[in-house]
Amino acid sequence: MKETELWARLNRHLGEGYARVWAAEHSLAVLDGRTVQQALDDGERAKLIWRAVWADLELPARER
Repeated sequence: MKETELWARLNRHLGEGYARVWAAEHSLAVLDGRTVQQALDDGERAKLIWRAVWADLELPARER
């Protein structure tokens, strides 16, 4: 997964206005307490980040 796909999915599920805010402020335990933005800045793979987001938001299996 590319970073652009990660952002597209975040926008789809959280809304374009809120996705960037959520990604900058919401810490995810699976990402060692980092936010989506921090994990991206640290070079974490977008696919791993998406899986953490998917679990945190309790999205349906088809969205994984």
